[in-house]
Amino acid sequence: MWCEVLVRLATLAWSHYGQGSEFVLAASSVQNSATTSTVPSSYVVPGAFPTSLYSHYYNNPTATSAQPQPVISDPVTHEIFPFSLTDPQNIPQNDTVDPHPLPPQASSQQLLQQAVAQIKSIAVNPMFTTSCARCQASLEVAKFLALAAPEQGTNLALTLCEYFDYSSSCEKNYGPLVLGPILTQVASFADVGGYDGQSICSEFLGLCPAPTITTLNLTGWFAKPKPNPLPPPKQPSGQLMKVLHLSDLHIDARYANGAEANCTSGLCCRDNAYNSLSPETPLFPAPRYGSFLCDAPYSLITSILEAIPPLTGTESTGFDFSLFTGDLLAHDPDNQQSRAMTEYSEVVLYDLLKRMLGSGPTYATLGNHDTCLPDQASPSSLGGALGQQFSWLYDHVTALWEQEGWLPEASVEFSRTHYAAYMVKRADGLRVISLDTNLWYRSNYFNYINSSEPDVSGILRFLTDELQDAEDAGDRVWIIGHVVSGWDGSNSMPNPTNLFYQIVDRFSPHVIANIFWGHTHEDQLSIFYANNGTNISAETAQAVSWTGPSVTPLTNLNSGFRVYEIDSATFEVVDAYTWKSYVNDYPALDSQTQFGPTFEFEYSTREAYGGNITWGATDPLNATWWHLVTEQMEVDPTLMEAFNSYQGKGSILTPPCTGECIPARICYIRSGSASIAKQNCISGYGSVQ
Repeated sequence: MWCEVLVRLATLAWSHYGQGSEFVLAASSVQNSATTSTVPSSYVVPGAFPTSLYSHYYNNPTATSAQPQPVISDPVTHEIFPFSLTDPQNIPQNDTVDPHPLPPQASSQQLLQQAVAQIKSIAVNPMFTTSCARCQASLEVAKFLALAAPEQGTNLALTLCEYFDYSSSCEKNYGPLVLGPILTQVASFADVGGYDGQSICSEFLGLCPAPTITTLNLTGWFAKPKPNPLPPPKQPSGQLMKVLHLSDLHIDARYANGAEANCTSGLCCRDNAYNSLSPETPLFPAPRYGSFLCDAPYSLITSILEAIPPLTGTESTGFDFSLFTGDLLAHDPDNQQSRAMTEYSEVVLYDLLKRMLGSGPTYATLGNHDTCLPDQASPSSLGGALGQQFSWLYDHVTALWEQEGWLPEASVEFSRTHYAAYMVKRADGLRVISLDTNLWYRSNYFNYINSSEPDVSGILRFLTDELQDAEDAGDRVWIIGHVVSGWDGSNSMPNPTNLFYQIVDRFSPHVIANIFWGHTHEDQLSIFYANNGTNISAETAQAVSWTGPSVTPLTNLNSGFRVYEIDSATFEVVDAYTWKSYVNDYPALDSQTQFGPTFEFEYSTREAYGGNITWGATDPLNATWWHLVTEQMEVDPTLMEAFNSYQGKGSILTPPCTGECIPARICYIRSGSASIAKQNCISGYGSVQ
């Protein structure tokens, strides 16, 4: 009913207003059929604001230029609302008086609990559609914990190790005295949501595909272009130098004669080693000269050093110089490593080399087992104490090299402050450059900080500058390091070794005469080609890296060493001779003291591989020669049989190389960088162990 009345009133009012007549609601009336009362049909409100509504105003309420601003008091709080709250000319943009509260700051322990809970949630959340995504998301959680509560980083590592059953000895591997603090540093500094995280999840957890190799930008890297034409090669003198190559000594000062030599876990020939089939009684008592699953005892170390001079005809002269391409310490688990044991092994072995090999200097390099913890080396770019956390090692080893007379004063300071890397310019004109290749080793966790960059440490900048100086002076260079840059690509980081390959290309063959590695314990070799190996041929082969056989028998190898005959003017290898000792003969020596191990000549490189190659009798065994050897291997399987046997130093435990192993090994020989090996070669045939 009221609806109809209101409609009629509105219609009537509009008709009067539209006719221009004065319309006064009070003059009209409508009969309300429901109440029989009379109400006005219209009402004209007074134009002035009813000021009596409020007792006080912030402005003049009768003015027509602005809305009234009454003073309002809150009857609850008895506070007056300020004019700034409703001032139309200055509207507040944020409530700065009463913002919403933040949660309380979490304690260190609460942060750890939340980090663990979040990673567990990520692991089962179906919205993370790949294991790679889950892994990197979890690393993001770990990163923020490492930044906010670094003291909890180790606890996170231990908790996750146990929860995901990653290891049976989490405390020994990831506790506060082993890898826990290192992992915390890496999580803190690495780009775990990007390239670094993908690399970590790929390399250590197998949850991501390996990231693509970074495209190198060499603009400005080299001070000068490669000379074209190259300077004329140095002419051979015909006079030969003798150079000894030792690698991977791995002295085990804790070796226990008679302990289990065929243990089922860990390092054998230790008192705590056992075979699960006979935990109380050794099934194969450790011989005093060593065994296939053990590192080298004192008796083997001194035996090989005693045998070298008479076998090589250097008893009265010594070597012109020697190379030691790293790894002094035994393969102890991380929790049994220490700075003291590292320094002990350095002192013992460098002293023995000096006293037992004669007067020639030994140029040494650091191996991944020459630091504590093993494999680790932090870049100085971390800054402060973190960037210098291995300075004790560099100080100590440099001081020993100087004390032995191997490192000239001009090289000492640089070695101390740059990862024990150095350059020595010999009086005969050869420059020896030693690199700390732990800085490209895949097992060095610090290498996963800024891993897309090829030279975080600056070690390859040092190498490039030294090679440029040598080129300017017309000198030749040998490069020594521990971890191989190529072969099957399983040991080194792709981005640094990719840059290394380009450096070798730039300065070969006129500056770099040879490169020498260790680490694999096996007799191996790699060839470097022009233009990143895009055209692999004898014409493009430019440089060679020789990987020296190990002294330690670990694992399943004989013990050995090598001597190079070097032209004294070109510093090229004219021939290389390798000796070995049959480790399987050692048990028979325990019952007597008249005889120790026998070391015998294994092979001449030139004779073993060069029978069907047209080559001068004194021409060097350079990259071209080695490429021709690989061509012969492609058509003559017996050459690969020989190479395979020599790779394990004639061990009775070396498996044969047949089928696709043959082209795989040839491909490894032709791969000077990890990236080339990964791109070109079949994986899985790199080792004979």
